[in-house]
Amino acid sequence: MPIKIAFAGSDSRTLVSALIVSTAKSENSKKEFRGMVFRGSPAMKPLAQLSGWPVDFLETKDNSIDGYAEAVIDAFRKKKIDYTVVMPEDLFYQGIVDRVCEAGYGEKIAGLIREASFIEGDKIKAKEFLRKAGVPMADDWTVANAKDFKSILRICLEYIHKFGGVVLKYPYTAGGKGSRVILNSWQIKKVFDGMIKEYGDNYKKLCGAENWPLLIESRMSGMEISFTALVDKKGSFRILPTAMDYPERFSGQSGPDNPITGGMGSISPHPAETRKVMEMAAEKIFQPLIGAMKKAGYLRQCILYPGCFVSLDENKKPMAIRVCEVNIRPGEPEFQVVARRTRNLGALFEAMFEGKLDKVEVETREDQIAMTMALVTGKGGPKGQKGYPWSCTRKEIMEMDLVYLKKKGITLVPSAMEFQDGKFFSDGSRVCYITANTAVKPGQKRSESVKALREKLLRAFDEGKIRVVPRENPSGNRLDLRRDIGDHYEIADEMFKT
Repeated sequence: MPIKIAFAGSDSRTLVSALIVSTAKSENSKKEFRGMVFRGSPAMKPLAQLSGWPVDFLETKDNSIDGYAEAVIDAFRKKKIDYTVVMPEDLFYQGIVDRVCEAGYGEKIAGLIREASFIEGDKIKAKEFLRKAGVPMADDWTVANAKDFKSILRICLEYIHKFGGVVLKYPYTAGGKGSRVILNSWQIKKVFDGMIKEYGDNYKKLCGAENWPLLIESRMSGMEISFTALVDKKGSFRILPTAMDYPERFSGQSGPDNPITGGMGSISPHPAETRKVMEMAAEKIFQPLIGAMKKAGYLRQCILYPGCFVSLDENKKPMAIRVCEVNIRPGEPEFQVVARRTRNLGALFEAMFEGKLDKVEVETREDQIAMTMALVTGKGGPKGQKGYPWSCTRKEIMEMDLVYLKKKGITLVPSAMEFQDGKFFSDGSRVCYITANTAVKPGQKRSESVKALREKLLRAFDEGKIRVVPRENPSGNRLDLRRDIGDHYEIADEMFKT
């Protein structure tokens, strides 16, 4: 019987993880694994069935903590699954791991208990924890009251003078969208006002009318790079392939008119990934962080996903690494491409649960590059909607040429999609992802391989192989995407060429 690993969540990384667990072939393990999904989005099961994917789906009564906890515990009790990996961070904050532990299945669920979930859910408390652990961070940071703009203005002006920029961070859970970068003095008021408009109601619910804590940190330089590590209960860990995220809605620097949306695409490996970079991440970040978690009594099998800045010299050798923030679950969409390049994902998860990560190496598809692009709801509609991430049209019919996509080696993964009466519909926001791998041929530059892969994905979009049909234009396409995913490979090849 295959080892059954279920992934709880409704976003695309959940389905991709289950699919890779079922289909990837390890070079060192003969065990069979079956990927499963708790809940998923409404379109996932019918699309998986149409595509013939070996993924099973487990229902929950709803999308609440009660719905997930009851379904997970019931699945363990009835021996429908062997292990489960929780994806959405909100479920950790609400205590899903605590609930499953109380039911007697704590060794079979990955993630942190509610008490430890501040590592992602409270950025200020997490900063203090990381500082005590000796994890390198921004050169300076402080906490201000978001009700006191005069103090915030003073701090921002000082940081811009000293560090060339400043970052405002809503300190609580924000789905990867709570940071605002300010590069010059003229942006301060507009960026601040935008943040308060977006998170003011959250502040009122959490903090009342008086003190609204706002994390302010000096802007860090270098290359952003994400690391994903599986951690077992003994403190052993394995760093999976790296990824580069494209979090801004449009190409270019984030700002008031180019918000950070949580992920418009990603590519693996990161152009700056080297063995030395991985070793530095292990030594400077994961070892002290996991050691501090163990000392505090927080350590258990889990996934850690720190976003970092790495400084390189002219030979691509890392000089320093610093953490922006630490997440306690896989990234979206970064984990999609990370999983696609990992041959033995199932075996690694099993070792994580069994406390044997020190005995299982990561099998990476070293000759391959993986890319994913988000297809989001574009502008237009009956009310002149601005499109994602602002106002979006909904309930418009989707057309997908699955035969073409399969022939081209492209996987379409639902996100905000509905299914009703045999038809797929857009539900606004990030509608779906298209993802694929490519092999780097001997003698070929990685940037050349990336360019060909990007063009293949863009061609599928441009030729209308995936469409959301606008109500006002049956021959049009409501979807939009970023066209620059992976272009940093070309920059890196030019920068570091010998």
